[in-house]
Amino acid sequence: MPPIPQGQGSGTIEDLPKEIAMSMSRNPFFSLIAKEGNRLAFLGDAAHVVHVFVLEEDLIRVMLLPGGDLRFPRTWAIAPGQDDVPVEGRDRLDLSGFSLPAYGFEERPDEFVIATPRVRLTIRREGFLCRWEMQSGDGWQVVAADRPTQAYNFGWWDDKVYHYLKRERDEMYFGIGERAGDANRLGQSYRLCNVDPMGYSARTTDPLYKHIPFYLTWKQESQLAFGLFYDTLSDCTFDMGKELDNYHGHYRYFKADHGDLDYYFFAGGTVAEVTRRFTWLTGKPAFTPKWGLGYSGSTMSYTDAPDAQVRMAEFLDGCREHDILCDSFHLSSGYTSIGPKRYVFNWNREKFPDPAGFVQSYLDNGVKLCPNIKPCLLHDHPRFAEAEAAGLFIKDPDGSPTRVQFWDETGAYLDFTNPATYAWWKARVTDALLDYGIASTWNDNNEFEIWSDKPLVDGFGQPRRACEAKPLQTLLMIKASREAQAAHTPDKRPFLISRSGAAGMQRYVQTWSGDNYTSWETLRYNIRMGLGLALCGVSNTGHDIGGFSGPKPEPELFLRWVQHGVFLPRFSIHSWNDDGTANEPWMYPEITPHVRELIKFRYRLIPYLYDLLWRYHDRFEPMMRPTFHDFPDDPCCFAENDEMLIGGKLLVASVVEPGQRARAVYLPQGANWYDYWSGEHFAGGQEIVLPAPWDRPPLLAREGSILPLNLAEQHFAQPADERGFALFPHKGEGVVEDTFFEDDGESLAYLGDGRGEWRIRVEAGAGELSLDLAASGSAVVHAEGVTILLPRQEIRAIRTVSGRVVGNAVNGEWREVRLVL
Repeated sequence: MPPIPQGQGSGTIEDLPKEIAMSMSRNPFFSLIAKEGNRLAFLGDAAHVVHVFVLEEDLIRVMLLPGGDLRFPRTWAIAPGQDDVPVEGRDRLDLSGFSLPAYGFEERPDEFVIATPRVRLTIRREGFLCRWEMQSGDGWQVVAADRPTQAYNFGWWDDKVYHYLKRERDEMYFGIGERAGDANRLGQSYRLCNVDPMGYSARTTDPLYKHIPFYLTWKQESQLAFGLFYDTLSDCTFDMGKELDNYHGHYRYFKADHGDLDYYFFAGGTVAEVTRRFTWLTGKPAFTPKWGLGYSGSTMSYTDAPDAQVRMAEFLDGCREHDILCDSFHLSSGYTSIGPKRYVFNWNREKFPDPAGFVQSYLDNGVKLCPNIKPCLLHDHPRFAEAEAAGLFIKDPDGSPTRVQFWDETGAYLDFTNPATYAWWKARVTDALLDYGIASTWNDNNEFEIWSDKPLVDGFGQPRRACEAKPLQTLLMIKASREAQAAHTPDKRPFLISRSGAAGMQRYVQTWSGDNYTSWETLRYNIRMGLGLALCGVSNTGHDIGGFSGPKPEPELFLRWVQHGVFLPRFSIHSWNDDGTANEPWMYPEITPHVRELIKFRYRLIPYLYDLLWRYHDRFEPMMRPTFHDFPDDPCCFAENDEMLIGGKLLVASVVEPGQRARAVYLPQGANWYDYWSGEHFAGGQEIVLPAPWDRPPLLAREGSILPLNLAEQHFAQPADERGFALFPHKGEGVVEDTFFEDDGESLAYLGDGRGEWRIRVEAGAGELSLDLAASGSAVVHAEGVTILLPRQEIRAIRTVSGRVVGNAVNGEWREVRLVL
């Protein structure tokens, strides 16, 4: 909390300048000045303006403008249920895409009341102090309130943005994007200022790579969840109760260095509802191609080698020798280097004498390349003079390119708010990469670390200071890369990766948690980091499996990383080990067979992961979640833990400590569970101990669930697909119904008739299971029939509503039922 401005004497209000003393003696008093549809405008003391927008029954927005001026009139975060926003941004007063429901409004002598069936906002006219209530079974429940003392900065302290709320003792906080440490943010303070913290501690390092100023509050007593999103691209701080000040009671706060106070209140009720609504608000997640869910190889050491093209060929040889399934390779920036320096879009022809032939050699083996690209040109970059002459850089006030520290040298960042830069970037992505047959881009080192407040950006013709919206450059970079890819191959869905990003980044890219340090601690806390990000709309994500920076992982740590990684939406083994070695699936011969089979298990699960990707895109459901997302009625799920739900059906209990051959795991109450491997059945609401051998991770499937699988035998460079389903039926009576999406995996045909769907209904009775399977659409994969896998202990008779049984026998760990439709 900034102190009240004081003079040099006693520090009383009489010592303040007269105009400040008057403003501090009381809060501004607000009156309604306009009510236009779902926007209400209020004026305080003829100077301060507040707009309140009733957008949905569960979503209300407050835009508070001390002094009345809107500093950032456009937003790049808000795209309600939409694919994208214009490159120049969306007008903040644009309400398109919202349902704009009916609402109640009452004006009282001391307050205003705005209400929908889901949320009631009471505003005290003095100071515009807000109290938020949500409807529950017991009527209206107060869930949030502004701090009664100086909740906002009405020009009292500086020109920064502040919002203080009361902090109640039963509150837990989750989200704020990609953060280190525990899942519950209570008692911590976080800085959103995108940086490149290579070798970070997943337990303590802050700040990190991404800018998502959104968090969820869970009220333990009322069991209600709500969310707050601050629509700003400024560096900002969230203090979740770390700071204490006796004069203000318990509080939490948001502070932004620049911009406006423009926040959204989500009255979801449950964590799941709030997460889906926030994802919807910031735009449809990209429906990336299916191959983006396969294993992606990567390491810095290959492309840094003087014979890089030879080393890259050896990776394919290793995959073939060890039968490692692989769909893509992240091509590190060494392909552009001259000495230690990296020059984006510049192929080093000594390392890669034949780029087109090199790309084709990978495509011939079914492996797509994702080359690294960076938005900073070093001062001796071959195209620096060209870019400078065209005015493409972020500039100092004198018009010269702003010099920044980059990798191994100083350089200048490209300014993506300049339409000429935006077009130049798309052209370079095309002629330097896509024209060689490359299918993807890896957008990296795109945190735009500008520390001075002097540099300027074009701002689409309205110049402003670069420091005010650094993450905007990141969003526009990945948007430009995506547009270049879509234009080059208009019949295919683009696939991009980006390390950095901001709210709305899910519209464009798959991401990961950056350059983690190799340790057991990182494995544990990266799990929590990924789940926190997934609650903030970005769940097509993963980590550098094995650890990126530091010592190479010992065999046990590497294997446990792979056991966890095979369940993540992004599965890439990437490294830059201190000793120059590379993390490869075959790096330790004694565990290579286990790694190979784990990767093959990953490919067996890809139909399930792909269906989750579709649901993420179509229904805004996170692909991976903490257990409390699906089981909010079980308080044990809110305790810190290392479990992870993949969809709502698989509970992953990764081993995060060395020397363990068993894993204790808490089973959420509200469902029963099967050990995926043994078929043993457990009641929810208890802790059990599962075996944790080296050849398979502890894994549970929810009772009453169906998983689509690829049961085909697969080998490197020999893809195959045979649809089957794993069924974990109710032990007693019960019905489960589900649908599963199918298409060709990479084209836009799904927008028309090039899609299919499985519809499955299973009715469990005392002595039989009734199966009803139906397939529609040209994209459904079933060949001559479909195999249903059941736990081997499941002995009930099978009755089919559609199709006929042509096989029914126990085979190893499963009972296999073969159906012809």
